Amino acid sequence: MSGLQAQESACSLSQPSKDVAATETKPKKRICCACPDTKKLRDECIVENGESACTKWIEAHLMCLRSEGFKV
Repeated sequence: MSGLQAQESACSLSQPSKDVAATETKPKKRICCACPDTKKLRDECIVENGESACTKWIEAHLMCLRSEGFKV
């Protein structure tokens, strides 16, 4: 086995424990489909008023995404 193959083998042995932890906290939806209500409010506000005037809705959407398991 070359050094690279040995390194890949060693890495793959240690990864399953990380994968198990990742699947436990993995979001159940895709980010584009999560929190449609706050997304709509955020988007409408940004279109009408600009991003700087919509921090309340942006933060609300981010909080919703975090509650769904996304790391944003």
